[in-house]
Amino acid sequence: MTTGVERLFDQLGHFKRFQACLYFAAIFQAISCGIHYLASVFLVQTPKFLCDAPSNITDILYRNHSSTSLADIWTHYKPGDGPVVVRTAGGDQWELSPCLKVLRLDAINFKYEFFGNKTVESCGGFVYDHSEVEQSIVTDYDLVCEKEWLAKLAQPTFMLGVLIGALVFGDVADRIGRRPILMATSLCQFIFGVTVAFTGNYYLFVLMRFLLAMVSSGYLVVVFVYVTEFTGIKVRTWTSMHVHAAFAVGIMVVALVGYLVRVWWIYQIILTLSTSPFLLYCWKFPETPFYLMAKGRYKEAQELLDTMAYFNSLPPTLKVSELKDECDGELLNDNKQEDGRAMQVKKRLSILDMFGSLKMAGRSATCWAIWFIGSLGYYVFSLGSVNLGGNQYINLFLAGAVEVPSYLIGCIAMDRVGRKKTCAPALLLGGVACMLIIVVPQDIEILAIVLSMTGKFAIAIAFGLIYLYTCELYPTIIRSLAVGSGSMMCRVGSVVAPFCVYLADIWIYLPQLIVGILAFIIGILTMFLPETLGQPLTSTLEEAEALGSKPNTKNAAVDALEMNQTIKA
Repeated sequence: MTTGVERLFDQLGHFKRFQACLYFAAIFQAISCGIHYLASVFLVQTPKFLCDAPSNITDILYRNHSSTSLADIWTHYKPGDGPVVVRTAGGDQWELSPCLKVLRLDAINFKYEFFGNKTVESCGGFVYDHSEVEQSIVTDYDLVCEKEWLAKLAQPTFMLGVLIGALVFGDVADRIGRRPILMATSLCQFIFGVTVAFTGNYYLFVLMRFLLAMVSSGYLVVVFVYVTEFTGIKVRTWTSMHVHAAFAVGIMVVALVGYLVRVWWIYQIILTLSTSPFLLYCWKFPETPFYLMAKGRYKEAQELLDTMAYFNSLPPTLKVSELKDECDGELLNDNKQEDGRAMQVKKRLSILDMFGSLKMAGRSATCWAIWFIGSLGYYVFSLGSVNLGGNQYINLFLAGAVEVPSYLIGCIAMDRVGRKKTCAPALLLGGVACMLIIVVPQDIEILAIVLSMTGKFAIAIAFGLIYLYTCELYPTIIRSLAVGSGSMMCRVGSVVAPFCVYLADIWIYLPQLIVGILAFIIGILTMFLPETLGQPLTSTLEEAEALGSKPNTKNAAVDALEMNQTIKA
């Protein structure tokens, strides 16, 4: 039987009307996190460009194509495949390339090939192809050639803000509550999101995006805790994993708005306004019962229990005193545990405990690797989808759409075939799909896109389940530390991902190939982890180390309570 605060769900419902309304209202704002995380795909998009052309152009040549307007040449032009030759009304002939222009000396005939003397000049400005991108940060501030690194720095800087925001707001939410953080980060998302659209220079743009990343990450971290503390154990796997599905919806919104709006600041405003309705009702959110009980705010907790009962059409018979007495009893029993376990609890915050033996060291390294490749693969597939060829907007939309069924299949597989037997095949499938890209001919773009989306689908399954799997692989005394350290590796992967995507400049499919190789190797390592499906949660390092080698007889009711307390934390 469920004990402690968790017992309230047995009496008030695991996912009835009150929890359902809160859940869908809370994850609605999670859509904005997906929006802002991937918005830079089009915010800092670099269109085709050339050195500024001289005035009074009369003729243009590009290989076998001729025209009198640069606009007619862009559809044929490929960067790195030769210059565009132009002739002015005065008879001067220029060869225009992306980062330099060349004046032909003593040119008589207007031909594409020229073997005479030339003089090289630097670009005074740039001409952009506006057929795909009307206006972006790159075109506004000429972030090309020697300034190209500034454009490429925008997304890594954002991901650094994601890392810092997760650390800051996760800790603050434990101190002052989940509700204040949800409200503050949502309001700041709106303010910073709109401010980004009106920045007057590149550096202010990056700063505002950095702050936006911090609050977006803070919301995403806290909303995960919030929904798990309002849903019972019977549905918690599904509700926690499908927070990620809301994030995927945000990616699809980015693709749709990016297709319809080609001016970056209007695009940014529309994306920010799309989730503004959340501000109209988030102030009505209650604090979670777990937090109120932990902080001794029993009067508020009782009011919340009565409200839940009313909305769920149940009698308000559950009293806080019942939950409080059970919690006190459990605490008293915990204090009577053997000295060995008590000593372990005292050192539970030491990360060295995760590497205390060869078996635990291997397990920890593998878990960290799964967290890392899950985040790296997720963002490489999402950010790099626009480089795969074909329609970039459809590619990004598909990158978000394939996630939704992946979480559904992942939930079913986790509960039926097991955690390891879901995670390892998913990583192996993602690895194989990505490595097959290397044999895809350049002219068969659709096959490369299918393989890339298969990789994203598989990686999303592993990425979605690793949180719960990590909880089950480690004992109570270091479980929060294990999840926290894994989350840190996840953030490292998100920071590295944009740099990996930039390797597409060397070869278009190189980022997917790197992710595929790593995913395949980590998938093999995952097969050596113990299976935790149906296994009770462990409390000591000895019990955790014995997972997969002998049965554990720990009381199942206490296990469930410990698991819920860990997810709550």
